[in-house]
Amino acid sequence: MPEVISSTIMMVPHEEHSPLQHTGLGEGRLEIICGPMFSGKTEELLRRVRRAQIAHQPTVIFKPATDTRYNKEAVTSHDANALPSVTVANSAEILNYLSSQARPITVIAIDEVQFFDDALPATCMRLADQGIRVIAAGLDLDFTAKPFGCMPELLCLAEEVTKLHAVCMETGRPAHFSHRIAGGENTVEIGEKDRYIPLTRQAFVAARNEENKQ
Repeated sequence: MPEVISSTIMMVPHEEHSPLQHTGLGEGRLEIICGPMFSGKTEELLRRVRRAQIAHQPTVIFKPATDTRYNKEAVTSHDANALPSVTVANSAEILNYLSSQARPITVIAIDEVQFFDDALPATCMRLADQGIRVIAAGLDLDFTAKPFGCMPELLCLAEEVTKLHAVCMETGRPAHFSHRIAGGENTVEIGEKDRYIPLTRQAFVAARNEENKQ
């Protein structure tokens, strides 16, 4: 289990034999877990990390500083399952953290990838090319049903894509869309069931049309 550290990351220069530059760590690959809110993305990410830990593979979980829900030093699912994590402000801090470790990390997980900067896809590719298994989870669509952040590029680059569905709050059928029921019009607004509900396409379109009439 990775050591829990604060959100302050020490900037460490890349040395000639740093763990980040090490090759042949294992089967480098990029796995993406996506879907709407409340679809179990974080739960699936934690499940894969736990399996890697059972196999005694050095792991670390990263989360963005913008995710202020639950515990700031752990990645926590809606079902309150959690594992310690490292909070970073951007993708460059992921590389800095990995370079500072005494031993190579073979599995890294990144939660809420839609909140990261545009450099994250290149960062994930660099790590996977060096033999690291990268597991990334996040929303594929924002509350207006538009592709969210760097997720479209990550989906194109990944060897494996797992698309999860929530349960529609209107119909009970599989839901693909995250509908905002409270808050403003900013793309990034952190919230839970007080601000978002999962909906099917038909329910989502109906809800958006109703809002446009108001």
